[in-house]
Amino acid sequence: MSPEPATARLSFVTLEQFLDQLPPELKMLHDGGSGASLLRWVEPSELEDPTPYLPEGEFLLTAGLPFLGKGGSAAKVDAYVQRLVDAKVAALGFGIKPYFDAVPDVLLEACRTHNLTLFEVPESVPFAAIGLEFSQLLESDNARVFRQLADTNRQLMRAVLSPRPEHELLAALVQRVPVWAVLVGADGRVRARGNSAGGSTGVEPSLLAPILERLLSGSGPRVEMDGFDQPGSALVFGHPLRSTKDANLGALILGSDVPLTPAQNNVVQSAVGLLELLVRQRTSGSLAPSQLATAMLLHPETLVSGGTKQLNGLKDLLAQSLSSTRSGQMRVVQGVKLDGSDDGPVREVLQWRRLFDTKLVEVTDYGFAAITRLRVDDSLLADIEKLGWRLVIGEPTELTGLAAAYQRASSLRSRVLSTGQSARVDEVTWSVTGLLGRDAGTMLAERLLAPLLALESERRDPLLSVLRGWLAENGSWDASAKLLGLHRNSVRRQIGVIGELLDMDLNAAQVRAELWIALQYVEDAAAGLDTT
Repeated sequence: MSPEPATARLSFVTLEQFLDQLPPELKMLHDGGSGASLLRWVEPSELEDPTPYLPEGEFLLTAGLPFLGKGGSAAKVDAYVQRLVDAKVAALGFGIKPYFDAVPDVLLEACRTHNLTLFEVPESVPFAAIGLEFSQLLESDNARVFRQLADTNRQLMRAVLSPRPEHELLAALVQRVPVWAVLVGADGRVRARGNSAGGSTGVEPSLLAPILERLLSGSGPRVEMDGFDQPGSALVFGHPLRSTKDANLGALILGSDVPLTPAQNNVVQSAVGLLELLVRQRTSGSLAPSQLATAMLLHPETLVSGGTKQLNGLKDLLAQSLSSTRSGQMRVVQGVKLDGSDDGPVREVLQWRRLFDTKLVEVTDYGFAAITRLRVDDSLLADIEKLGWRLVIGEPTELTGLAAAYQRASSLRSRVLSTGQSARVDEVTWSVTGLLGRDAGTMLAERLLAPLLALESERRDPLLSVLRGWLAENGSWDASAKLLGLHRNSVRRQIGVIGELLDMDLNAAQVRAELWIALQYVEDAAAGLDTT
């Protein structure tokens, strides 16, 4: 079975779909061409004029009671059928028995004249069975429509999180609804377009001027209508995009050749709502983050030498950006992704804004940086690590300490990358060994002390002990001999052996410093070699 075209999605049951479910005993006597029309309901009626009670798209069933006696005259039957056509009845089903043994010829002729679809319903098929079949089909179709609406809404949300949200959203809309779409800004300029499945790109912009003027000059939620004698534009309708204070920020204009179904209109309304959120965020959202960023970029000296009034102004903007108070402390958080995948900058910014409850997020070459008032507890950290990220979590600080806090967090980023473990600045020992970390320190020891570590343990361990003691006493022969319980000449001779093995000048301060750091991790390095 071929896949359902996009333009056929999100519709209700058609007459043709319903007939496929009915018993084959039903016989079509005249095809009025309504097979593709939407079927609203199936209703039996023996009234002479049932049209006041019929919605559009009805499948009407009758056993012929209105056609008994004088009601069966050609004029009466013709008027009956004419009323059904005027009421936009989809089809008429005529039941055999108890009043007639066959469909009256006069009724068949009237249906042909007015082009109303006519069926003969045999006595073996009760009207109740036809109504029940339609109810079941409508129920299953409704479930299908709800699933499609859920899929469509997910697609629209993914579009909003893309790098070009307006363009992607219109593309998703025209894929699911048979329309062309044009997004217009408050200045009347086209911002994005979506072509219909039939390839229609809409009408000339000048033709849209009247409807656009009405959309941008009115107030409140509304739909403005128009139509043009061009393909895909028989029905043109527009929705304004409004701010929270009902200022017009733009408009979405759509065109189609056929009215939309309720489900398709539901998709359009979802798209309008998402577009309003986008334009509100860009034009009428919180102004604090942009003002704060501008002030700190253009006037960084304010943080150092600014007056109390200026500094308090920045603190107010910062508090608004963090949903906090002016006196609330904050911390810098840096994130790195272990697997190197990319979710897209817009999606990431929105994700970190939500998780850290802040508008101050920057996407960087290493991942992201954020300023948050949250403590970033173990529960939040675990959720973020499940996403494949590792964090450097800064210590609490004030506005004037943010730059230094960022630098301290940056100094731990290489450690997080090498160990694959998140780190908290306030839990790190601020020494060379504390910052270097176990993995990097072990690697340093393996590189610098490789010739020593390659010896048998009986020879290796005494030499390492002498090197550690000599360095601990700053190269003093007498002090190190006393510490090690050896003669000073013995210490001198063994240090000479170590220098030759390592091919290093042990009198150089930098060499001594690097060896001293490496010795802090020598046990881990030796253990690694012993197990290989």
